[in-house]
Parts: sequence; structure tokens; C-alpha cells
Amino acid sequence: MAIRFQFRWIPFVAAMFVVAVGMMAGQWQTRRAVERESNQAKLEARSHAVPIDINDAAVTSDEVEYSRVRVKGEFVRNWPLYLDNRPHQGRAGFYLLMPLKIAGTDQSVLVVRGWFPRDMQQRTRLPQMVTPDGTIEIKGMARRHADRLFQFDSVAPLQAGAIVQNAEIADVAAASKLKLLPFLIAQTSDMKDGLLRDWPRPASGADKNRAYAFQWYGLALTAFIFFVVTGFRRGTKQQAARQ
Repeated sequence: MAIRFQFRWIPFVAAMFVVAVGMMAGQWQTRRAVERESNQAKLEARSHAVPIDINDAAVTSDEVEYSRVRVKGEFVRNWPLYLDNRPHQGRAGFYLLMPLKIAGTDQSVLVVRGWFPRDMQQRTRLPQMVTPDGTIEIKGMARRHADRLFQFDSVAPLQAGAIVQNAEIADVAAASKLKLLPFLIAQTSDMKDGLLRDWPRPASGADKNRAYAFQWYGLALTAFIFFVVTGFRRGTKQQAARQ
């Protein structure tokens, strides 16, 4: 029996659509894996370098990301923000985010001061935080932003003392009228303020992206093979019926 292929436009278009989606998604995941591996290498290199003094150096977010830094300044006490849904060792809690006015300049930098547990009886009841007076020195690691969480609900306008899921630096700057640097500092220096600073180490996640890429490429290949196999089946059956 002769083996023949029967071409049909609708199956072809459907198959090519799935192939295109699979290839594009696979390539995107591959690029994310490469980007995350680059970030991991940057973290390893910069986390062991000499701390950058923010008071003495004008740096960009690209130059300072994942670097150890230090800065002298005074906390802007009337502009705390509380990042919600930040668990620590299985306990619900918040990150305390507060601007620090950099000494000798008109600029400020956001500092993630630390973690504290949620009041399990009343979620919005916040403890009195110990905030040092006057000029102090903060040490920590520079980050582009705090870990972002997915949000279903609409985002309310930022205001001092708000409990929020996420807080973008540009949004905080607009709401507070402060000139904020384009990065924040995850504080590591202790201040006897009761906050925990056991920051999770940023994970690469590249392996997960490569696994997703493999799945997307597999979907594209499966769609192409299915189109070819079914085309041959239709053509062979049609040829057999004619005989």
C-alpha cells in the first residue's frame, strides 16, 4: 500500500499556531534562565566585594545591585510602609520599609529595615517600632526592589503608614515627595530594634526556567509531529479507499 500525505489548511494553521506559541514561550523561558544565571554570577561576585559607601559614590542600580553597601543618614520617621504577606519560618509577618535621608544630600534611599510577626488577632494592629534618632550608619545589600507579590485586587494609593503588598520605588517617591535613589537597601546591621534581618538569599531559578522551556519546546514538537502523522494517516486511508 502506498503511503501518502494529505494536506489540509485548518489542521496546518492550528498546528503552526501551537508551534509558534511553543517556540516563543520556550525562547522567553530560555532568555529568563540566561538572565537569572547572569544575576546569580553578579550576586556571587559582588556579595564578597568591599562595601560601597553610598555617601561617597554616585552609583546606578545596575552598578550597585547585589553589592554590600553602607550609608549614613537619618530615617524619615513619618513615612513607614509595611509590606504584607512576608512569611518567615512559617510565621506570617511584615517587612518594615522606611526612607533614609542621606547625610549631606537632598536624596533618600529606601531601607528594608527588617521583619516582624503579624498580630494574629488583628492583622492591621502594628507594634510600636523603635527608630533611632539622628544620623546613623546603615549596612546592607542593595537590591533593585523588594520581592514582588502577585496582586488580585486593585492597588490603593500609597500613603505613610500603609499596609501594602508591593511598593515600587517610583510610586513611593511620588507619594512621599522624596528624591529616592533607584534601588533599596536590605539592612543587615543590627540596631536592637527587635526586627529580624535573616534575609533569604535570592535564588537563581534558572533550572526551573529551562524546565519550562523544555516543556514549551516539547509542545511545539508534539504539535508538528501530530500534524504530520495525521496527514499521512488521512492520505493513506484515502488511497486505500480508492483502491
